[in-house]
Amino acid sequence: MENIKLADDYSVQPDPARKKNPKKFLKLVTTVSTFGGLLFGYDTGVINGALPFMAEPDQFNLNPFTEGLVASSLLLGAAFGSIFGGRLADNKGRRKVILYLAILFFFASLGCVLSPNITIMVICRFLLGLAVGGASVVVPSYLAEIAPSNRRGRLVTQNELMIVTGQFLAYVFNAVIGNVFGEVGHVWRFMLVIATLPALALWIGVLILPESPRWLASKGRLAEALRILQQIRNESNAQQELNEIKTHISQEQEVDKMSFKDLRIPWIRRIVVLGVGIGAMSQLVGINSIMYYGTQILQNSGFGTKAALIGNVANGLIAVIAVIVGISIINKVNRRPMMLTGLVGVTVSLISIGICTLTLSGSSALPYVVLSMTVVYLAFFQGAVGPLTWLILAEIFPARLRGMAMGMAVLCLWLCNFLVGLFFPVLMDGFGISGTFFLFAAFSALGILFVAKCLPETRGLSLEQIEANFKSSK
Repeated sequence: MENIKLADDYSVQPDPARKKNPKKFLKLVTTVSTFGGLLFGYDTGVINGALPFMAEPDQFNLNPFTEGLVASSLLLGAAFGSIFGGRLADNKGRRKVILYLAILFFFASLGCVLSPNITIMVICRFLLGLAVGGASVVVPSYLAEIAPSNRRGRLVTQNELMIVTGQFLAYVFNAVIGNVFGEVGHVWRFMLVIATLPALALWIGVLILPESPRWLASKGRLAEALRILQQIRNESNAQQELNEIKTHISQEQEVDKMSFKDLRIPWIRRIVVLGVGIGAMSQLVGINSIMYYGTQILQNSGFGTKAALIGNVANGLIAVIAVIVGISIINKVNRRPMMLTGLVGVTVSLISIGICTLTLSGSSALPYVVLSMTVVYLAFFQGAVGPLTWLILAEIFPARLRGMAMGMAVLCLWLCNFLVGLFFPVLMDGFGISGTFFLFAAFSALGILFVAKCLPETRGLSLEQIEANFKSSK
């Protein structure tokens, strides 16, 4: 990064945009940018209801493996999108990349709707995944850089809330469309086409988004950065924040970044293993088997397709409520016991689903019991494990290690997500609900042991204190 140098005196012409109410404008910017999170959620959730109709003989006639391929191709694309999205945003700017993502969201969604065969569908889902993965990196970064420090936590976590809201809306639209138009051919295309609407809204909305002032300052465009800050901050705070940004950039320039050869150092290796393990564990407990295949799970337990679509709405609703609750308490309780409590609840729920499907096989009560247990599972996961995963990954990596280590952890998270999405239908076909959920329970139990042994408490500690604790631990 080039050294930043700025004269003490600015000569900035008044900007008409400065007359806007900064709080209202910031709220508008946040709402528009988090449409990326909404699209993330809708595109990952809509396949839940579309697959049963897509799998019919007069449509794509999917088998268990091709079902998994259609669902997971998006996740493989997301793994690559998460890698390249951040780098592209560093080079081209946050706003411009969000515009690129909106265009990709729109045309990839349209491609899925119009797909004539499974090959084109998988390709379009992969391209859609590139947009999802890019949004998962760029939108939170943009929000963190555009938000004032005292509101940063709330604005950034709003993106997480928009993701589960997008999934919930997908389940609602799936239920309505599946029940009203379930007898119409190609009904799954109606479900998929809705994703083009928020993509179009994001595309248009980007026109009012300002560029990140921190990115502008990092490129030496300090006058432009000040103008943006004057739009989204009170007049007295704009100059002060720009000075803080300059100081932070200067400090970053002085930090030596770590590389893969540094993994030979024990404390660095320990912290990277912890991050990768947390990322993998968050997916191998099977969360996305429910988020992507909840309708099929309820079908296999005894519900009809239309009833399963309606029942799956409960999964989406509890996910939204649990995230809201989790966000509200995440800074009030210690990270380690909260994560362990979440994992214990997840493990018990998974084991309960496995036992009930064995003992109540053929019973009319089974589908309602399974639905109840998936709701409990989601309450523990989305209320504790999910939010804490991203928070812990953000806290444990020192600044000079964050780029490399966060990239490895997020890549591992997406790849494990892909494996669950790809092989879940195959596992269901070979081992049934009970065997599949017992397998997830085993991973969850290993996660409890891993967290109990490896995860230190980080609440209330500065990044420097966390780093010192890792260096001193044996």
